[in-house]
Formats: sequence, C-alpha cells, structure tokens
Amino acid sequence: MSDEVPRPPRRKRYSGKNPRRFEDKYKEHDPSRYGETVAKVIASGKTPAGTHIPIMVTESLDALALAPGLTGVDATLGYGGHALRILEKISPGGKLLGLDVDPIEQPKTESRIRSAGYGPESFEAVKSNYAGIAKALTSRGITGGVDFIFADLGCSSMQLDDPSRGFSFKSAGPLDMRMNPARGLSAADWLQKTSAEKLTTALAENADEPRAESIALALAGHWFANTQTLAQAIRESVRISDETELDLTVRRVFQAVRIAVNEEFIALDAFLRVLPDCLKPGGRAAILTFHSGEDRRVKQSLKAGLSDGLYSETSDGVITATPEERRLNPRSTSAKLRWVTRA
Repeated sequence: MSDEVPRPPRRKRYSGKNPRRFEDKYKEHDPSRYGETVAKVIASGKTPAGTHIPIMVTESLDALALAPGLTGVDATLGYGGHALRILEKISPGGKLLGLDVDPIEQPKTESRIRSAGYGPESFEAVKSNYAGIAKALTSRGITGGVDFIFADLGCSSMQLDDPSRGFSFKSAGPLDMRMNPARGLSAADWLQKTSAEKLTTALAENADEPRAESIALALAGHWFANTQTLAQAIRESVRISDETELDLTVRRVFQAVRIAVNEEFIALDAFLRVLPDCLKPGGRAAILTFHSGEDRRVKQSLKAGLSDGLYSETSDGVITATPEERRLNPRSTSAKLRWVTRA
C-alpha cells in the first residue's frame, strides 16, 4: 500500500475577464446561445458580428416592381437577406438565380435558403462574379433577358467580420482580402508587387484618399504579415493626431486595396455593359452602392443608357436609407440605391 499523500486537484487557471480568441470575443456569432447579447448589439445600433442585416430592403423591392411568377437574378447573393425577401415576392411560380463568387459563404447561404423552403425549381445558386451574368443566363437557356436584376455591391458583413479573410483591421488576420481565396493575388502579395504609382492611383480612384501619394510611397513594394501590421504602417505614414481621422484613413486604404485585389471596378464596368441585354423590355434593375467610386460608375452608366434609348426611365436621383434604418444599422449610412427600367 502506497504511503503517498493524494495530491489535491489542480486549481483551474483563471483565463482572464476578456476572451482572447475572436470567435469567443464576439458572442453574436452564436445567437442560439447568446440571444440577449445579439439583441443588445442590435438595440445599440450595431450589426452583430458574422451576420448581415440586408440594407434598404423595402426600397429595393419596390424598385424592382416584383410580382409572383417573375424570373430574375440576385447578382450578389451574399448572406441571402435580399434573396429571401425577393423569393417571397415572386412566389409562387417565380425563379431566382443567386450569383456569388465566394466559395466559403455561398454554400452557407444556399443551405439557409433551402431551409426556408425554396427548392431548385425556385432558387439556384450560381458560382459566378456579377460580371459573368450574361454567361450565367445563356448557359441556362435564358436568351431573352429576365424580369429583374438586383446587385448589392461591395463587401458583405460576414467577410468583414471573419478575421481569417483579412478584410478588416479590427483583429489580426492574414492579409488576404480575396472574395475567392483560390484565385488571384492576396492583398499582401499585391502590395509587395505593386508600384508606388499604381498604388497612388488605386488609393485615389478606389477610396478618394487625400494622402494617396505619401501613403503609397510608404506601403508599395513592402510585405505585411497581417492586417494589423498594415494598419500600423498606414498610421505611421501619415501625420495625423486625430484618432478618428486616423481610423478613417486606414479604412479608406483597406477599401482601396480590397477593390484592387478583387478587380471590383473592372467587374462592375463589365456588369454595367451587359446589363441592358440581360433585361427583358420593361424589366428592372436595382443597384446598391456604398462609396463614390461605385456610385459614379453606376450613375454614369444608367444615365448614358437612358440617353441612348436602352432604358426608358431611371430613379429620380439617388435613394438613401431612412434615418431610422441608419440608426439601427450603421452600415446602411453610406448606401445609395439607383434603379432603371429597360426600354
């Protein structure tokens, strides 16, 4: 028989008040467990991390003039918030194609829509950038155009809130920023390979950055290990004492790099060129933009199409979110909606 005295159980180590991991820090990622937290986040006027509150839904649906039996395209499927509301309006008998190039988020969204009761006869997820809308239609035998097309441009909340995607500087993550991580250069590779001149142009055109040249000289040709090292380099490259302005500068640079990495303006220009041919006579398109570079392109294209007789009418100016929506969902603040009708 052993004479050893049993050791007392090891005291559980105190892990600290604040969780270290991103997935633990944001309880909103698990609404089934933290419903009260999610409610508080929404009540405070913020968007719960990892979710996407669809923006200007009523205005978008009205702009599309939806009715049961119509066929159309959600060219930027994302989380599927707009798609689900569109499907409600075009049922029964309607059909929606949902385009998205993100291989991580698209399967989740398709599963979400299937769970809502929409089968293949009413919804089909298509792995495609919105620039490939014409090919997506013709490959399915749709040659005369569709009744409506919706596009919600930019980056989704799920992408922004996932640190592994590298879209945001809120948490350290790989400097990637690709909508499709399997294609093209990551943001880190792009910055290392790009010239100061090219980066200056990207910062000015993609984000209206007033300090484009000096920031480009500091960043171009350098390798940044993660999102936060890039953010720190941006802060050190400008002489600003105001923290709010510093954060805005970092946001603008991240936006400009993301647009360049994903060639978003090239894709948008291609989408706008084929848009008239993808609509039936009388068909409608509605496009949500989130910054001046996007909105300028959409505004000019729709105006030119109206002048050339491709469109019969367009929205009277730009439509913005209501004060109440901007309060409940700050990400709607910069949103601008424009719609057009095919001649």
